[in-house]
Amino acid sequence: MPQLDTSTWLITILSMILTLFILMQLKVSKHSFHSNPEPLEVKSSKHATPWETKWTKIYSPLSLPQR
Repeated sequence: MPQLDTSTWLITILSMILTLFILMQLKVSKHSFHSNPEPLEVKSSKHATPWETKWTKIYSPLSLPQR
């Protein structure tokens, strides 16, 4: 059985990586990015709920007295 010739593998892999890098650079360079993005104004609405003004306690089932 003949021996597998691996002498050209290095140049093949390097050229493949270089080609992929160039293709990705071309893809990225075609995108247009906003130069100065403006922040969106978020309107916060204040809801009047009865539990906001007083302190409420949440009881966990383990802290309740045993029956």
